[in-house]
Amino acid sequence: MRILSLICLLLHVATSAQNSVTGTFIPAENYSYALLYKATPEGAEYIDRGSLDRNGSFSIALNDTVSPGIYKIVYALPPAENNFDFIYNGKENIDFEFSTKDGVIFKDSNENKLWSSYLRSIAMVNQTISNYYAQEHIDEAAFNAIFKTLSDTQNAYEESAKDLLVSNFIVANRPYIPESFEDLSTYSMNVKENYLKHIDYDNYILQCSSFLKEHVLSYVFDMVSNASNDTYKNLVNDVVQSMEHSNLVIRTNLLAQLWQRFAEINKATLANYVTDQYLLDLATSLNMTYLKERILAYKNTSVGAKAPNFEVSLNDNKTTLHNLNAKDYYLLIFWSSSCGHCLGELPEVKKVVESIANIQVIAFALEDDDEGWSKEKINYPNFTHVLGLGKWENEVVKRYDISATPTYFILNSNKKIIGKPFDFKDLVEALDRLQKENTQKN
Repeated sequence: MRILSLICLLLHVATSAQNSVTGTFIPAENYSYALLYKATPEGAEYIDRGSLDRNGSFSIALNDTVSPGIYKIVYALPPAENNFDFIYNGKENIDFEFSTKDGVIFKDSNENKLWSSYLRSIAMVNQTISNYYAQEHIDEAAFNAIFKTLSDTQNAYEESAKDLLVSNFIVANRPYIPESFEDLSTYSMNVKENYLKHIDYDNYILQCSSFLKEHVLSYVFDMVSNASNDTYKNLVNDVVQSMEHSNLVIRTNLLAQLWQRFAEINKATLANYVTDQYLLDLATSLNMTYLKERILAYKNTSVGAKAPNFEVSLNDNKTTLHNLNAKDYYLLIFWSSSCGHCLGELPEVKKVVESIANIQVIAFALEDDDEGWSKEKINYPNFTHVLGLGKWENEVVKRYDISATPTYFILNSNKKIIGKPFDFKDLVEALDRLQKENTQKN
C-alpha cells in the first residue's frame, strides 16, 4: 500500500511539474486557434495546436521534450504576419492575453514580463529625450539627469536579467548614452552610429527571434526621414558592414528581408541594389535556389527591364514576344481558367482595351491541361493566347515570379516593362495615363 501511495505521489509531482502555455484572445469571436512553434534560425518547428473555447482561451501542455528557447504563437493566416515570439526557459508557465489593439500582454512568465517591462521603461525615457529636444532645451543639468535615468534603467534591467534568456535581448538593445551634452544633430548621428553596435548576429537566441530582423529593418527604414536612394544604399551598406563577420546564412536571411521590404514598397531600384551588390552572390554561394530564382525574376521583371522572352503563336505561326512589332504597347496578363477572379476581370479588360487602338493583349494561361483554357479563350478572339502548362511550375511563370493571378504587365514597343499594375483598378488608371500621354504627344 505504501509503494502504491508513493507511486501515486510521484505521478502527481511529475504531472504538477509539467509547464504549459495558456492564453486568451480578445475578442474571442475573431480567433479560433493558436499554433505553437519552436523558432530556429532556419524557420520554425511545429509543436502543438490549441483550440480556443468560447472565451477565446486555450492551453497547451509543455512536456520535458519542449526545450528552452524562443517560441512563436501563430493565431491567423498568413502565419508570417500573424504571430508573436515569446521566451520559454523550461521552468515556468506562459500565460498571456492578446488583442489586435493592445498586442500581447504576459500575465505569467518572469522572462517575458521582464522584457515587456524593459521595453516600456526604455520607451518612456526615450519620450522624455524627445520632449527635451523638441523644446530646444540647452539645460545641461536636465540633459545629464535624463541620460542618467536612461543609464540607470538599462543597468538595472541588465542586472535583473542576469542568467536569464531575456538577457540576450536586453544587452543587444543597449541604447546610446552620451558622456556629455550633445545637440540634437550630434545626438541623432551618434544614435544611428551606435544602433547596431551591441548586436551579436551569431547569438543563437537572437537568431531564433524576430529581434535581428526588426533591428535591421528599423535601422534602414526608420533612422532617416525622406531618405533618397543614395541614403538607403548607404544604410544597407552599414548593415552589411555590421554583419561582416557573421554567419552567412543569417546574413543572407536578413538581406532577403531588406530586399523583400524594398520590393513591397515598390522601390525596385533599391531591391535590385541589394540583389546586385550582396544577395545574389550569397544565395549562389549557399545554393539557395529558390531565393536566387525569386530575386532574379523580380530584377528581370522590374519597371525599366526588358520583359523575359517566351514563345508566342501568332496566326498559327510561331514567334516570340520580343519579335512582335504590330503595336505600340502590349498588355501581358497571367491568368488561369480555374481562377474565379480572373474570369471576373478578363471581360472588363476586354472592354477597356477595345477602345485603345495601339495595344495588344498577350494572355498567358497557367493551366494543368488545355480543357478549361480552350473553352475560355474563345471569349477573347482579339487576345493573343499562350498556354502555360505546368501552372506554377511553368518556366515562364517562374521567370516572371508570378505568385497570383491575374497579374498584369504593360510593355512598350521594345517590350520594355513600363508598368506593373497591382489590380484591375490600377490597370485602368495606367492605361488611361498612357492614352493621355499619347494624345498630348500627337
